[in-house]
This record gives sequence, structure tokens and C-alpha cells, in this order.
Amino acid sequence: MATLSDIGVAAAINILSAFAFFLAFAILRIQPVNDRVYFPKWYLKGLRCSPLANGAFVSKFVNLDFRSYARFLNWMPAALQMPEPELIDHAGLDSAVYLRIYLLGLKIFVPIAFLAFTIMVPVNWTNNTLEHSGLTFSDIDKLSISNIPNGSLRFWTHLVMAYAFTFWTCYVLKREYEIVASMRLHFLASEQRHPDQFTVLVKNVPPDPDESVSELVEHFFLVNHPEHYLSHQVVYNANKLSELVNEKKKIQNWLDYYQNKYERNPSKRPLLKMGFLGLWGESVDAVDFYTAKNERLSRDISLEREKITSNPKSIMAAAFVSFKTRWGAAVCAQTQQCRNPTIWLTEWAPEPRDVYWENLSIPFVFLTIRRLIVAVAFFFLTFFFVIPIAIVQSLANIESIEKALPFLKPIIEVKVIKSFIQGFLPGIALKIFLLFLPTILMIMSKFEGFISLSALERRSASRYYFFQFINVFLGSIITGTAFQQLNSFIHQSTNEIPKTIGASIPMKATFFITYIMVDGWAGVAAEILRLKPLIIYHLKNFFLVKTEKDREEAMDPGTIGFNTGEPQIQLYFLLGLVYAIVTPILLPFVIVFFALAYVVFRHQIINVYNQEYESAAAYWPDVHLRIIVALIVSQLLLMGLLSTKEAASSTPLLITLPILTIWFHRFCKGRYEPAFVRNPLQEAMMKDTLERAREPNLNLKGFLQNAYIHPVFKSADGDKIDVAMEEWEVEPSLIATKRTSKRSTPLSSKHSVSSFSSPEDNKERSKP
Repeated sequence: MATLSDIGVAAAINILSAFAFFLAFAILRIQPVNDRVYFPKWYLKGLRCSPLANGAFVSKFVNLDFRSYARFLNWMPAALQMPEPELIDHAGLDSAVYLRIYLLGLKIFVPIAFLAFTIMVPVNWTNNTLEHSGLTFSDIDKLSISNIPNGSLRFWTHLVMAYAFTFWTCYVLKREYEIVASMRLHFLASEQRHPDQFTVLVKNVPPDPDESVSELVEHFFLVNHPEHYLSHQVVYNANKLSELVNEKKKIQNWLDYYQNKYERNPSKRPLLKMGFLGLWGESVDAVDFYTAKNERLSRDISLEREKITSNPKSIMAAAFVSFKTRWGAAVCAQTQQCRNPTIWLTEWAPEPRDVYWENLSIPFVFLTIRRLIVAVAFFFLTFFFVIPIAIVQSLANIESIEKALPFLKPIIEVKVIKSFIQGFLPGIALKIFLLFLPTILMIMSKFEGFISLSALERRSASRYYFFQFINVFLGSIITGTAFQQLNSFIHQSTNEIPKTIGASIPMKATFFITYIMVDGWAGVAAEILRLKPLIIYHLKNFFLVKTEKDREEAMDPGTIGFNTGEPQIQLYFLLGLVYAIVTPILLPFVIVFFALAYVVFRHQIINVYNQEYESAAAYWPDVHLRIIVALIVSQLLLMGLLSTKEAASSTPLLITLPILTIWFHRFCKGRYEPAFVRNPLQEAMMKDTLERAREPNLNLKGFLQNAYIHPVFKSADGDKIDVAMEEWEVEPSLIATKRTSKRSTPLSSKHSVSSFSSPEDNKERSKP
């Protein structure tokens, strides 16, 4: 079992690692050759120029101002200087609110840590229960609740502190929920005009033998939203076309490269070998080869476009429907459209940047099957991962391994090696096991059929959190306890095993402390170094960059990675709330993580990350819910722990805590969550009224014309004239409908002079 000195060694290793990362970052970030790696956001905004363009040859690549090296930590205060309103304008509300999660951790745990160390730590330390228990323990465990004798009146201290911690956490959560909800509403009210404010996504359009999906959608909304319907865009299955367009972009890039090469040296035509990787084989003219290939792909793209737009089977039972006002869109998105609740399903359209076009082509009826398949796959992924977790835990409990492999004892008992293995190896091994998990979970989310990037990330984040809760938290506690107290399990009666587990759970704090230091300290410091993007950028720049466009693409700023970052933060909330009562020594390590991560990610959001979309902090209800879950888990764990410590009289009082916490969550859900899932009609009407007063001649249809056209329907050359856009043109004169119904459409339609009240009505019910 790790001692205080072992933890000290582990802390020293991780502090030195973090400092080394910060020092390396401070040196690398001021080198001109790395400018695009550490300040890509300013390049994307057009506010920064490459330092490689000016100065002497050496100064283009190496910073010769030695005074700047002495200020290697000046990025920290600089990261904190930008006010939050300016940060929202610079990076968006999603990024600003994401940083508030770290501040929330500090607001919760700093006062809790103060109370825990002034009240509970002395209560736990002034006992000698573990010394007479026969269990394997360390000096750290003497600070935990396990060091209090069974049935002691001292447990009332922990009971009172549990109430204090719960009330404080709920107060901070309510206050933060209120602030973020207000920030969201203010952001939406002050936001400039965007297509998603006027657009609704309609799914599960019912089939009709007389009319196409486009005609059906137009007639339905002309009848049911006659004063507000503006236009629509049907959804095409354009996945194959998308592959062709992407391939043409690559070929065009190679063509630009060889044309530039030829222009620099007109006396020599560039050649290309046709063999493996261009290393051998017949040589051909590179410009002619890529020109012919580019022309062939252009023809294929044109044919595929025509095939898609002329084939009714390529049109999905979905459409983006735009309205003349925000109020009309809000009414449509937030109401049931017809008697049958399974058809004409409406929801707010994601903003154009947020649309995940590949999933729009999935038929609605297949989504339930896909989600069932993913649920089964995720179940097996989660529970079979216990095996590597058990292996990691075996590293964290070296004494048990020494009994099984005694020949390793002389090596393991070397103080430095033992401290390194126990204080560093388990955390880094667990980090490696989790390395590929986010990619797997994102693939699962895409297979499920979510149609926006934000929904994909939120779904993946939920699964990632559940996975970590089962495997990293519960798995580490259960398997670690089994390894650590193996001798006690074997030699004691069955009815004593629950007591052993109850005493051992708090003692798993040692493992989690090492994990926090590896992942939360050194890991966050490594984040700012951006070692992987740095290496990839220079490799691409040296081997693959052929044009200025290539150089821009090689400069990958990345995003905050909500699907991985937020669940990881939630793990620290879980650990902090669970161990605040049972082993408070863990709290300072959590606080250091939140403080360090806040500074680091604020710097990254200001200078590096470029968020792909803006959801206006729509993820905050998920953040709130997961902290509530962590709070309830901590209460249930304390309840079970005290029951094994013969403190049953406290159980009735502890049962009240989860009940109050659930009631608090329901209160917050009813009071604040509507701001994150609905658009108030009052706010929509206010913006519409102001817009009409300020821009009475606004051409809204022209503004929305290209917003929800699939990107591949815009030609690779940037042309904006395409067959797919014809539906957005001004309506021609009225023409006869194909339907047998003769009722009049209340507004002019380019497809018909008559329509229907709803698609399920009897077509022959009314005659002129």
C-alpha cells in the first residue's frame, strides 16, 4: 500500500512533468516556425500574419529575443485578462460556458475542502482503529473515515458535514444554472440573424402516391402555417456524391501543386511515376494526368448530381422548412403538427455548421433499430472493459502481487521503483486503455443517426461518462478492493466481507489521487504543449504541403472536445463529492486540477480552439444532471459505508439527502431547463418586431436561399447555380396539382392550385 512518502514521490514526478511541459510550451510557442500551431485561431480570424515572411533567415525560424525567454509564464495572466463578454464575442457562448464548469468545481470544492480539513480530518486522525483491524492500510488511510471505530458517536460529524456539503453544492448549482440560463437567453436575444432561427427540420414525412416529397411538404405548410411559411429544402441522399466531391478536392490540390511547380520551372514538365506510392513504374506527365483525372471526376459529379435530383428515391422523407418570422418557426418547432404523432415530426434545425449531413439520409424508421444495436454493443463494451481495469488495479496493489510473484520482490522494493510504479504507472496505464474509447463512442453515436454535431458530441459524452462511472470509478473500487484485501477475504467469515469492503472503499483514494495527478495535472499541462498537432503540422509542412491552402489545412486548431473533456471533468466532480466525506485528503488534488485546467483551457480557447458549431450552451442541463448524479452516489455510498460501521441510527437521516437532492434537481429542471430546449415566443416576437423596424425591405428568402443546401450541391468550383437550388427561386404562376383533391391552397404554390388540410385526410372527402 502506498505511503505518504510514495504519494509525495508521485506528486513530485507529476509536478516536474507538468513544469517540463509548461517550460517546453513557453519556449516553443515564441518560435516563429511554430506560430501557426500555437495561435491558429488568430490566423483563422485574419488578425495575425506569419512571422516567417519578414526578417533575416534565422529569425524567421528561431526567436532571437532572449528577453522573451525570461517571461516564459506570461501566458498565464494573459489568459485571464480577457473579460467574459469579450470572450463570448471572440469564441462563442459554448466555449465561455465550458470554462464555467471549471469555475464551478472551484466554487464547490474550495469551501468544502476548508470545512473538511478543519473539522473532519482531525476527527478521523485521532483514532487508531486501522492499526488493530488487520487490514492493509497507509498513513493516508488514517485520515479517512475507515479509521473511526464501529458505532462511534464521531460519525455524527460526517452526517452533519454530508448535509452541509449537499446544501452548499445545491446552492452553487442553482446559482450557476440561473446564471447560464440568463447568459443563454441574452446571447440568443443579442445574436445576429442566423438561418436556424427561421428554420425547422421536418422528419417522417408520410408517403403520398400523388405528390413528391417536395410538393407534399409545401402544400402541408401552406395549409397549416399559411401566414408564416416561406420556403423549404428537401433532404437528398448525397453520400456517394459527397465522396466524389471530396476526392475531387484532393485531385485538384495535386493539380495545383504540379501546375505551380511547372510555372516555377517552365523548361521542365513535372513527371509522376504510376507505381506504388509513386516510387517506381511508368512515368507520365503529372499536369496532364491530374487534369484528365480532375475532368473525369467533374463529369462523374455532374452525372451523380443529375441522378440524385431526378430520382425520387434519392429524396428522403425529411425537409428543412423556413418561415417568414422567428415566431412562426418557434410555433412550428415546438408543437405537434397533426393528429398522428408519429408523422410530420418537427424540431429546431441545427445551425448550418452543426448539420451532420451523412446522417440525414438515414430513413427515420431505421433509427430505432440502429439505437438498439448500439445499446447492446455499448453494454458489452462497458462490462468487458473490467478486465483491463483489473490489470491496472493489480499494478496499484504491489504487495498482493509480491505474494504471487515473490521473485520480483527485490526489484519492486527499491524505493524509487516502488514509488514510480504505485504513484505513476497505474494512472498512465488507465489513460492508455481509455485512449481509443472516445473514437469508438463517436462512431457509435454516428451509427445511431443523430443529425447534428452537437447532438453527436452530447450523446458520446453521456456514454463516456457512464463508461467511466462503471469502469474507472466502480470498477477500480471493486477490483482494487478484491486485490488489496485478498487475504482478508480468504480468511474471514462471509458475514464479515461487507464490512471489509466498507472499510476498503475509502482507502481507494490512494489510486484516485495518482490518477488525478497523472491525468489532471500532467495531462492538462500536456494539453497546452500540443505535441501531437505540433509534430503533425511540421511533418505535413515538410512532406505534404504543396499550396497555401494545404498549409491552412495542416494548421488544425481542434476544438474543446466536449465529448471527451466534459465527461472527464465530471469524473473529478464525482471523485471530489464521494471522497469529500470519506477521505478528504483527495480534495486538494481535485482543486489543483480545476484551477490549472481553467487557466490552460482559457488560453487554448482564446488562442487555439476553433469551435465547429455554436449551440448556445445547450449542453448545460447535462452538466447539471451529472453533478447531481455524483452527489446522489456520494450520499448512497456514505449510507452504505455507515451501515457497515454499525452506525445504523444515522441511516434514516441519510435517506433524506437523496430525496432532497432529487427534489432539487426536479425544481431546477422545471425552472431553468426550458430555456435550453425551447425558444420563448415573446423573445422571438421581440426580435421579429425589431428586425421589421430596422430592415423593412429585408430579403429573407435570399438570406436563407443557400443555408441548408447540402454542401456537395454547390459545385467544387464554387458555382452557386445548381439544380438542387431551383426550389428556392421565386414561385412561378400557379399550375395544376397532381392530387385528386380539389380544395384550394390558401397561398400561391409553384406546384399546385389546391392542397389539403393534412396528408391523412380523405382525398375524396371534398369536391368543388
